[in-house]
Amino acid sequence: MCGIVGYTGYREAYPILIKGLHRLEYRGYDSAGVATLGEDGKLKIYKAVGKVVNLEQQAEGNDHSGTLGIAHTRWATHGAPNERNAHPHLSQSGKLTLVHNGIIENAGILRQQLSSKGYTFKSDTDSEVMLQLIEYTREKHKRDLASSVRAALKKIIGAYAIALIDEDSPDTIIVARKSSPLAIGIGENNSEYFIASDASPIAGYTNRIVYLEDDQIAVCRRGEELQIMDFNAMRVEVDAKEIDLDVSMLDKGGFPHFMAREIFDQPAVLRECMRGRLLTAHRRIVLSAVSGHREDLIGARRFIMVSCGTSWHAALIGKQLIEEYCRIPVEVAYASEFRYSNPVVGPGDVVFAISQSGETADTLSAIQLAKERGALIFGIVNAVGSSIARASDTGVYIHVGPEIGVASTKAFTGQTTVFAMLALALGREKGTVDEKTYEAVFSELENIPNKIQSILDRSDEIKAIASAYAGKRNVLYLGRGMNYPVALEGALKLKEISYIHAEGYPAAEMKHGPIALIDEDMPVVFLANSCGQYEKILSNMQEVISRGGDVIAVVTEGDTRVKEIVDKVIEIPDTIDSLVPLLSVIPMQLLAYHIAVAKGLDVDQPRNLAKSVTVE
Repeated sequence: MCGIVGYTGYREAYPILIKGLHRLEYRGYDSAGVATLGEDGKLKIYKAVGKVVNLEQQAEGNDHSGTLGIAHTRWATHGAPNERNAHPHLSQSGKLTLVHNGIIENAGILRQQLSSKGYTFKSDTDSEVMLQLIEYTREKHKRDLASSVRAALKKIIGAYAIALIDEDSPDTIIVARKSSPLAIGIGENNSEYFIASDASPIAGYTNRIVYLEDDQIAVCRRGEELQIMDFNAMRVEVDAKEIDLDVSMLDKGGFPHFMAREIFDQPAVLRECMRGRLLTAHRRIVLSAVSGHREDLIGARRFIMVSCGTSWHAALIGKQLIEEYCRIPVEVAYASEFRYSNPVVGPGDVVFAISQSGETADTLSAIQLAKERGALIFGIVNAVGSSIARASDTGVYIHVGPEIGVASTKAFTGQTTVFAMLALALGREKGTVDEKTYEAVFSELENIPNKIQSILDRSDEIKAIASAYAGKRNVLYLGRGMNYPVALEGALKLKEISYIHAEGYPAAEMKHGPIALIDEDMPVVFLANSCGQYEKILSNMQEVISRGGDVIAVVTEGDTRVKEIVDKVIEIPDTIDSLVPLLSVIPMQLLAYHIAVAKGLDVDQPRNLAKSVTVE
């Protein structure tokens, strides 16, 4: 989950590297480091614990000149988050330096073997082991660096994306990947190369990007054609993609935090998600994935959804939408468990892989297994050109723009919107949704962005409620039907950014255990808007109130019954039951955000987390 940046070209490398690290800081912020090859031909390495701004302070006033360099922002795995373990690492000779994202599973054995040959280590990381192995291989076999990297990596078990520079090669970066993303931006006439974990640090410099595949090594040498090889030294054709990334989406846009911007961007980005798909004039939903794989989808014996975190919550909503409108059985599995459970999956199954980044290691592993067993893979991702997008047989981009805040917000509503369009379009193809229902859902989808905006306009009301809960230690979230996954998502958002313990439950399950926790110090958030099972959730609310619980209720505009028994009420517009999550989740996002801000916490970069989870 670390972030890698590299540059070789005619510009000064350091400013490009630092700017790239800031754009990748969502991937990890335990430490940061930069290495440049100075004008004197010597490597200059600076490291700092914590965020990139600390690195800038460390490097300030020192020599970081040169047109070749690599940089790294770390999410710690092997070794504590300190300067000793920060990247880039330096080889024993002092000639090679490397940055790495991933986990080397056999690092312990390799460390022992290298130690027996006289190698010493300055860090506790698996990354330094890889570097010393590369140097040992080069010294022993007297090979060129690319060949040495290739030979060393054949001995590595695990996942990695690496960028490596040699003090004696002042214009070259060697990169390689396996199960961890790496992109190469190509400058005009191969005059410069940009290396990054994703396209965001490259945006604004070039739109020609190559995504390295597993078991590939690339030689990026200024002024020469990009060379890509597999582990058998066979040349691979360079397939450069033109990526259109809106650089303006990579800043806060006047908001105090990326998360705030991403919450408030949701009306606009959901319109973008539906643009060209929800054809108002023709009352049609056009998804190429449906038209291109119509028979596979209609004839599927079942759908299996694999995902993690927020995307798993979106999948729970997708299950309900597809089962309601398409009458196809759907299973939802944690991707992290799917691979190891020996699942019954094969031809006739469609496996949906849901991921904002498109790089989630657990989800990639799950779809690899499903693909090997003959299932059709349907990707639902945000990041164009990502690993899951490339590994899928078909799929849909959610098109909500880059999501920088670590706690996901607009990706959730984007995924949910895609599921609504998919279920409606496929249901119409199957004949399992009648025209009246189709038209009602279609029309309401068009109105959803405006209704979200009306909730956002009341952000200050939610802020006032939130201010009373910054000191709480536990919160319970309850919902039924379509709102149960929203309760899970609300609890997750609060945990992620405020460090308050929170749990989401189906409201009816409260009496089967969690009700024992209810007292005047336990806030309970009820999703009680007037969708299905409204009367029953009112009864659940009374059970909490009778035990002294402190209730916050999300209700439909105009509701009077809840207001008679609860003081803290957040109103949302009325909508049809199947689209309720698109509205009810907005107060959950705002509540978590305002509580975290009231606590004075770093909303965008909460402790211990990273945005793109590229390790298992």
